Amino acid sequence: MPFLDKYKLIVTDAIENYKLTNSPHQLYDPINYILALGGKHLRPIILLMSCDLFDGDIERAIKPALGIEYFHNFSLMHDDIMDKASLRRGKKTVHVKYDENTAILSGDALLVKSFQMYEDLDSHLFKKCFTLFSQTALEVCEGQQYDMNFEKQQEVSYDEYIDMITKKTAVLCACALEMGALLAEAGVEDSKNMYEFGRHLGIAFQLMDDYLDVFGKQETIGKKHAGDIDENKKTILYILAKQKANENQKRKLNHWYAVIEASQDKTNEVLTIFKELDVATSCMELIKHYSDQAKNYLEMVKADTNKKKMFYELIDYLLVRDN
Repeated sequence: MPFLDKYKLIVTDAIENYKLTNSPHQLYDPINYILALGGKHLRPIILLMSCDLFDGDIERAIKPALGIEYFHNFSLMHDDIMDKASLRRGKKTVHVKYDENTAILSGDALLVKSFQMYEDLDSHLFKKCFTLFSQTALEVCEGQQYDMNFEKQQEVSYDEYIDMITKKTAVLCACALEMGALLAEAGVEDSKNMYEFGRHLGIAFQLMDDYLDVFGKQETIGKKHAGDIDENKKTILYILAKQKANENQKRKLNHWYAVIEASQDKTNEVLTIFKELDVATSCMELIKHYSDQAKNYLEMVKADTNKKKMFYELIDYLLVRDN
């Protein structure tokens, strides 16, 4: 999107400028590899946007923004190992291109580098930003553990699922937005409202991903159709279906989600139940609920109206995807 381009250029230039040339290269080359795979760079971009919203110094925000991006990619390196994923952004994952031990150690090094990006901040900003970042990092790990727990857990409640995606996905977006405000030395209330804006937007974004996995166009979303069903992932669609299902439908869902092997029969049977219960409509209603909450927090932020327009465009960019 054009309104993101100037911020994305700053982020991509910074990644190149801070490219790791240290020894041993076997440790740092995999880090440079994953950082060069591209992606939206959404989290560092929204940190810069938030800083700019409050007329902050963008230069001061660049290294903290990289810290967010480094941490995100660290989590991807380790997630790919746990998920046994072979591709990331259309290219080999780090543990496939190199090996699993290298990916673990390089991921650890990238985590350390993410924290080092805050060392140059003035003391009054360092404490605020580092405290926020370290708490967020821990919550992301908690979210990943809950996600793994759910694979073995037959019943997952709506509240449990929202808590999991909040920690695994939403809090890092929220952290980026609050940190941008902190770096611009915005007021406490505005900083917290930016955090809540990001948290609710992050939840809506993950719910939309769940929706698109099953009901989106494969050529548009760029991944296998209904992959979450194949992998027995208890997404919001599954949870809504279990809430609305009769005993016969629940029995069928329990059966198919206990089958490890992917098959067209399994996909078709689960899709039939989802459509019978109209979980697509229920999911879209939830997405609207959380996006409306995000807008409410954004409206409370005291900042230039024209600059805030970018954030409303951001909501559309993330949630109004071709399905």
